[in-house]
Amino acid sequence: MNSGDNTAAMNTVQEIECAVRQLLPKDLALFRAWFIEFSATLWDRRFEADALEGQLDDLAAEALRDLLEGRCTEL
Repeated sequence: MNSGDNTAAMNTVQEIECAVRQLLPKDLALFRAWFIEFSATLWDRRFEADALEGQLDDLAAEALRDLLEGRCTEL
């Protein structure tokens, strides 16, 4: 990405920030709910991709070892 692209992205972010600040409380609540769902969906997709790529295998193995060795407590 060249610096021109970065400037365009910054302008876009600043425009979004300005627009959000101008939302009425009802619209801000709707936007917040939408953004929470949007963000959660992105996180879920990244988590699933990491799991499929095996990036969580070491953590899962460590957790299973801890369980088998009695280093876990029930919630």
